[in-house]
Amino acid sequence: MVDAEGHPSRDEMELAAILNALSDPLRYRIVQEFAELPDGTERTCLSFELGVSKSTLSHHFRILRESGLVQQINRGNSRKAHLRREDLEARFPGLLDLIGQNPPPRRDPADDADA
Repeated sequence: MVDAEGHPSRDEMELAAILNALSDPLRYRIVQEFAELPDGTERTCLSFELGVSKSTLSHHFRILRESGLVQQINRGNSRKAHLRREDLEARFPGLLDLIGQNPPPRRDPADDADA
């Protein structure tokens, strides 16, 4: 069952939602960076320095959270996220290895317009 923060349980993680989340180059890059870090590493949205507004970052992290790729936790006056590595490996074995071995998709410059 999805928790109060919008995180699906391991059994509720759907491949279509994961692939949709990864279809955006910025979100793919976030997951790829997380996959390169030690398990359990927490980061804030702003630590990725993606060159987009805070509201756009919040949108991307909402998609990542709702798909099950990341878990976000309130830490005082900030929110940190970490990759749900164990859940992803159990549900979709090898997915993170594939992400790590493949560069992010190219980003269309028209997508850079911050809406």
